[in-house]
Amino acid sequence: MEDFPCEVIRNFSIIAHIDHGKSTLADRLVRLFLALTGTIKKASGSNQQVLDKLKVERERGITVSRLGFRIAISPPCTSMIHNVNRRKYLLNLIDTPGHVDFSWEVSRSLAASQGALLLVDATQGVQAQSISVFHIAKERGLKIIPVLNKIDMPASQPERITAQLQSIFGIDPAEVLQISAKTGQGVEAVLQAIIDRIPPPSALVDKPLKALLFDSHYDRYRGVISLVSLHDGVIRKGDKIASCHSGKKYEVQEVGIMHPEELPTTSLQPGQVGYIACNMKESSEAHIGDTLHRVGVLVDPMPGFQPAKAMVYAGVFPVDTNDFLKLEESIRRLTLTDRSVTVQRESSSALGQGCRLGFLGTLHMDVFRQRLEDEYDASIIVTAPTVPYKVVYTDRTITVSNPTEFPDLSDSSLRVKAVQEPVVKASIIVPEDYLGEMMELCFSHRAEDVDHRYLDSGTSISARIILTCTIPLSEIVTDFFDKLKGKSSGYASFDYEDAGYKASDLSKMVFLLNGKPVDALALIVHRSAQEDVGRMWVKKLHKVIPRQLFEVPIQAAIGKKVIARETLKAMRADVTAGLYRRDHVSWFDCVTGHYERKMKHLQNQKESKRRMKRIGSVDLPQEAFFDILSSKAK
Repeated sequence: MEDFPCEVIRNFSIIAHIDHGKSTLADRLVRLFLALTGTIKKASGSNQQVLDKLKVERERGITVSRLGFRIAISPPCTSMIHNVNRRKYLLNLIDTPGHVDFSWEVSRSLAASQGALLLVDATQGVQAQSISVFHIAKERGLKIIPVLNKIDMPASQPERITAQLQSIFGIDPAEVLQISAKTGQGVEAVLQAIIDRIPPPSALVDKPLKALLFDSHYDRYRGVISLVSLHDGVIRKGDKIASCHSGKKYEVQEVGIMHPEELPTTSLQPGQVGYIACNMKESSEAHIGDTLHRVGVLVDPMPGFQPAKAMVYAGVFPVDTNDFLKLEESIRRLTLTDRSVTVQRESSSALGQGCRLGFLGTLHMDVFRQRLEDEYDASIIVTAPTVPYKVVYTDRTITVSNPTEFPDLSDSSLRVKAVQEPVVKASIIVPEDYLGEMMELCFSHRAEDVDHRYLDSGTSISARIILTCTIPLSEIVTDFFDKLKGKSSGYASFDYEDAGYKASDLSKMVFLLNGKPVDALALIVHRSAQEDVGRMWVKKLHKVIPRQLFEVPIQAAIGKKVIARETLKAMRADVTAGLYRRDHVSWFDCVTGHYERKMKHLQNQKESKRRMKRIGSVDLPQEAFFDILSSKAK
């Protein structure tokens, strides 16, 4: 690695809205040059990607984890013949996720880069996430290279999208590159632009070691593997290093690069990006944003990152309660590779032992669930997603993420002053023909400060609008995105960022079966939606709960007030059927109905059902929970 000084190193990322071809371009860059070196051979009929390795990534076409990757190349030339007299460059590609849920991951990748490719779909134009990641990159001082992708598509409009880039970001149209990552058209020009436009890292070999830890993953044999970016100094196998965050000391056991798999090297030089293994036993020891330095040589820590903030919480329970320990171990192993998930044990009288997990968003939650099922063969029930609320008492403020822990606001002895819910600043980009539907959707989900402006000055057919508003996070964690796509015919894009907390009129809704609450179904709802949500849930429960031998009232209650009710009729046996058998009664008794004996049997049945209702309990089977909680409830 000594052959690559800072002057020939280029550290860059690819930032884009989801489904704009970011993973395809990253894969094309990797395959283009590794095919030349023979590291990756062309596979006939195979289209498996190099960087997206997880099954869930390939199935969904998304990136959920970062990967540092390194390419050693000569500057592209038309003949593509390696020239030993030409200078070699080292390109470090730090892959990034594209969905809004993983914006924290994007900021970590950009911290190890000096430039970024801003990838925009030539058929869709600038989307909400494109604007968000552009400003993140500009704040970090990265050099932006604008790239239009999918120009081979019949619906592409490169001239109009280039005008959008100029009006929104102030980008010179002459700097915009036009490519097709799918066919490879123009990709070589992208590599040349990376070398020409992105500045090299400013690092010195004679300064004390200073390395930024920007990511980590867990290896069952070697412990925690840390991805680092060297800002100064050199790190070699056998070096003694220390953490600025914890002060713990480690000995470097292995140093290497990703090529694209782990490739051990003798050292990492200033400005380079690679991995180190140093006998870290727990993932919590690898603090993201930490500064590593040589033992005995103190350095000023570099600016780190804000810690990952869980935005959505859900309970995860095994379908078979006897599998809890197995599920807990599976979650523990999976969180070793996904540091942003928070885990806490919880218990439910209906579902048994389980875990309360915190996620970055609903997609993150769904991906984690799918990985549990795919990689660990787990059969689980996931409760409805909730958000963290703040309950302000007269003497303290607590955060509540589990509806069962939410206080009863009708009880004045609890001294609750206010309840605050998290809100986000949302951005929606949509063709102007759908503006009315989008504003109606926002207002129906309690949006405030709704505003809009035109993104471009095209014709009435092509003009697009960006709509901004402040909306409660609880309103977008259920079916908001599905409604957004439905009302806009799939043309709208959505992005949001945290906007703090705001006081709100919220209450806990509990559901009663035969007068007994079911804690796993508790909800926190706004006053304006109490009746609608209560009626919808009791109707849903009425459909899935099996009939009992006695009548079961299904109620939705807030405090002591019942706001919705359905009654599950009892299974009733015909206890008078035996009275009509000829060997018991005469023909005359059959005609007259033997009224006294029939009423006596019916009265005994009524008394027995009343006794069963008083002492009986309704068992909600796991299948019923799965039917209720697997559907989106809002």
